[in-house]
Amino acid sequence: MNNYYPRIRDMREDHDMTQVQVAAHLGMQQAQYSRYERGHRDTPSDVLIRLAKLYGTSVDYLLGLTQEKKPYPR
Repeated sequence: MNNYYPRIRDMREDHDMTQVQVAAHLGMQQAQYSRYERGHRDTPSDVLIRLAKLYGTSVDYLLGLTQEKKPYPR
């Protein structure tokens, strides 16, 4: 099990989104997205990037490498 799935779930909940909404944004079924949140599948890097953009954060935050939610400056 990966150790960043709680952040993916927490960010979704912080943005008042359902798994169905996030899955639709990512172009996948809810069941597939749910496996990422529960840590049953590793989240591919392209999905992490898209989630970070959706939530206005960094991939490092989603991965638990930083406590800073703000994205890096461009």
